[in-house]
Amino acid sequence: MNPDLDLTLQRVIRAPRATVWRAWTDPDRFAQWWIPAPTVCRVDQLEARPGGGLVTRMSDDDGVTFAPHMDALFLLVEDEQRLVFTNAVDSSWRPTSPQPVALTAEITFADHPDGTDYRVLVRHGDPSAREHHEKLGFFEGWGAVTGQLATLAESRA
Repeated sequence: MNPDLDLTLQRVIRAPRATVWRAWTDPDRFAQWWIPAPTVCRVDQLEARPGGGLVTRMSDDDGVTFAPHMDALFLLVEDEQRLVFTNAVDSSWRPTSPQPVALTAEITFADHPDGTDYRVLVRHGDPSAREHHEKLGFFEGWGAVTGQLATLAESRA
């Protein structure tokens, strides 16, 4: 972790690691928590494997009209342990310049006496990108969706 380039988030989710993992890898469950409510998420592609795509759309509350949200690529998938994806390469393996910021996210899942130790590490290419992402509301946004993930996983535990 490089504090000049990276942003992190950690939370204990009171659910088994397999349940939290499934919320990340099952498209129907993923759509329920990935974008902060009340915005609605639609998952166009979620292939949790190295080289698999992660494509989502979002709708402002109505769930009818959807706009692009993210087009990313999984770099690493270690079953129930770690997911790594980037939006700097899209789901068709083309380099891209994503807005508002290019990033590589590493999500780790570990056993904890109370459930799952869930950690997010988001890497940026330079300090200005990291600072921009933080100012855009990294902690609020990623914190909100992590809370939604926890609510979903804990309700299924």
